[in-house]
Amino acid sequence: MNDPWWMIVIKVVVLFVLLLAWTIFNVWYERRLVGKMQHRKGPIMNGPFGLGQALADGMKALIKEDFMPSMVDKVLFTLAPIISGTAAFTAWALIPFGGEVEIFGVTTKLQVADLPVGVLVILAVTSVGIYGFVLAGWSSNSPYPLLGALRSSAQMISYEVSMGLSFAAVFLYAGSMSTSDIVGKQGEGFALFNLDIGLQNWYWLSLLPSFLIYVVSMVGETNRAPFDLVEAESELVSGYITEYSGFRYAIYFLAEYINMATVSAIATTLFMGGYHCPWPLSLWEPLNNPWLGPVWFIIKVQLFISLFVWLRGTLPRFRYDQFMSLGWKGLIPISAGWLLLVAIIREAQQQGWLTSQWFYGIVLGAAAIILVLLLFTSPKPPPAEVDTSPEVIDAFAGGFPVAPLPGQVLADETHPAPKPPKPEVEVLP
Repeated sequence: MNDPWWMIVIKVVVLFVLLLAWTIFNVWYERRLVGKMQHRKGPIMNGPFGLGQALADGMKALIKEDFMPSMVDKVLFTLAPIISGTAAFTAWALIPFGGEVEIFGVTTKLQVADLPVGVLVILAVTSVGIYGFVLAGWSSNSPYPLLGALRSSAQMISYEVSMGLSFAAVFLYAGSMSTSDIVGKQGEGFALFNLDIGLQNWYWLSLLPSFLIYVVSMVGETNRAPFDLVEAESELVSGYITEYSGFRYAIYFLAEYINMATVSAIATTLFMGGYHCPWPLSLWEPLNNPWLGPVWFIIKVQLFISLFVWLRGTLPRFRYDQFMSLGWKGLIPISAGWLLLVAIIREAQQQGWLTSQWFYGIVLGAAAIILVLLLFTSPKPPPAEVDTSPEVIDAFAGGFPVAPLPGQVLADETHPAPKPPKPEVEVLP
């Protein structure tokens, strides 16, 4: 992209204003949608449909006292939210909102920057944002923020791996790491049963396992319910932002909602056709206007944000061991296996193996071997029987009454008290 400097400035300013306005709208949207799910109204005062409530809350956070505890590391305490906020905005520079248009006589893409490795840059920038959470917990010099920071780092490592593997499947399928190229590939039509009906090759269907893995990973990556364990108020008060207030807290609040939109935009770009008009509306040519690309893009992203709200309003929070087990024992092995399968299929397509009979013979042979192993492998022996009868205790055996623990019952007529062991008598010569 060889845009003049003033065009880049216009794009940056428009993108910045859009993200701020979109964040205010999403705060209101989440409250209203959760209210509908929970049979209540949500915000209804302060403007039509309560639209002014989110704006008022944002203004209150800006003018509220910005309190800093005396024991914090003041430099890192201030630097941490700046890192998270900057990373949240920077990732959007690589997201394509639309195709080529003409602005003030200059032909340009509705995208701030287009790099050959754009998706990797997005992944790197979003990963840097985690430093803002870790430094917030470390600089607070308080136990609960530190525990939240440790959780956030472990959470990022766990789910960044599965997210990266789902990206790799898209790279293999599209043959490019550029966001604009990936969106362009999905806009190419393909025939269904040798009938050209205008379908587009969106990757969510052809790479369905990668799409599902990414959807789960993006919820864990953004610390949203049911994966909001880094700021679990029932365990850690408010996690890494316990000691924050005022403007610094508002930056974290802004970064959370922008990150939620960022991962939704990545899902739209890599799997849902980006700014392309959905089928069958794409059959009407006026709806494929490049200036309508941002409209289709925002609608798709908003649907993903609705998924975030839906999960928050319906699912309880995971336990931490369940959360880590899902990432390391579930998503990562499945992602690795699926990536290997995609690589084999793509190589087979490029080498022309799919048209040869011996390739299908190898596939059927491998499937037969796996089936035989599953059918004739000796089952595991049944576990040994375990005595599940409750332990009978005497509440006054030690001189003081003791309440029974789980799996224990008090001695009564049905359960007689156990006899004390006989003392060993030493026989003297």
